[in-house]
Amino acid sequence: MKTEHTPIFSDASAMKDLPGNSVDLIVTSPPYPMIEMWDPVFTDQDPKIGQNLKKGEGQKAFEAMHRILDPVWEKCFRVLRPGGFACINIGDATRTIKERFSLYTNHARILSAALDIGFSALPCIIWRKQTNAPNKFMGSGMLPSGAYVTLEHEYILILRKGGKRIFRSGREKEIRHESALFWEERNTWFSDVWMDLKGTTQSLGDKAERKRSGAFPFALAYRLINMYSVKKDRVLDPFLGTGTTMAAAMAAGRNSLGYEKDPSLDTVLKRSLEDLPALAREIIRDRLIRHLQFVARRVEEKGPMKHINTPYGFPVMTSQERELILNTPLHMTLSDDGRYTLEYDPRPQEEFCRDWAALFAPASEARIKIPRHSEPAKGIKQGSLF
Repeated sequence: MKTEHTPIFSDASAMKDLPGNSVDLIVTSPPYPMIEMWDPVFTDQDPKIGQNLKKGEGQKAFEAMHRILDPVWEKCFRVLRPGGFACINIGDATRTIKERFSLYTNHARILSAALDIGFSALPCIIWRKQTNAPNKFMGSGMLPSGAYVTLEHEYILILRKGGKRIFRSGREKEIRHESALFWEERNTWFSDVWMDLKGTTQSLGDKAERKRSGAFPFALAYRLINMYSVKKDRVLDPFLGTGTTMAAAMAAGRNSLGYEKDPSLDTVLKRSLEDLPALAREIIRDRLIRHLQFVARRVEEKGPMKHINTPYGFPVMTSQERELILNTPLHMTLSDDGRYTLEYDPRPQEEFCRDWAALFAPASEARIKIPRHSEPAKGIKQGSLF
């Protein structure tokens, strides 16, 4: 299996060259209106925004910023295939302008624009971001009526173009089953509140560069791509930044492309992707180890599991997981025109192929050692029994 990934250093208006109905999934996070770090980006495109901010006309500036984003969502709708999803990570903004504090509801404004375009809204995800802040209030402290709560969550809007995606051919159905999630992953990932993403697997890029681009955690993009696409699908990010969505697509065995108007981020992206194959192998290994940990607990508490995964031989909860396989990237090449190509191993990882059903059976005398959650996957020796 091969995948191709193309960063295009131009703003999202270049999507006019992208054929309609040619993208399976969009995962992105735009510049956040009314967050000060993005003021220059918006003002460069509409000088009236800066004037509105100076005059204290926050609501006018807010609306003008979103009018810059609106055409991007229109283009996203055009290039998305029927049944395809758009996942937009966006946070609301709080800001004091001319001594007046206010909340600017970015998620609601984008959702309204998306519905007008023709998207259908599905239940969104609230990403409860981790914070080390000791205080949970702002304003007047312990005195009533003047305080306001801190904003510690962001939204992931889940939008769909048209109705449910249909997998028609036999091969399409095979790829869908090979792209399945583990039952226990599905139960966590498809919750409407995410509190477990701490950025522990976002080993991509310098912190200062990530802050400059406003990048979301690698784990967030990787999770969404696995939830809303299948292997070999095309994933688009119209605000590519440091390439987090592209890297996650590579790790998940999807194709991708992205648009970024800041050409200086090309060097950052290349540096970020250098270690992608190794990072992907670690992420895949961690997913497999976590599944085995789940199986061990489940068998101990509930007894033998009914279904067996064919490639690996370990127990799974449902028949839909029987053909699941996580393909390991072997190596990556970069062409002269800036396109990345990844090749994947079609075989399951040898160290995870055992007669797991027998090993987990109650009558088995084999002692199974599975790493604790605190033990990194890279610390597990090749060929160990776990």
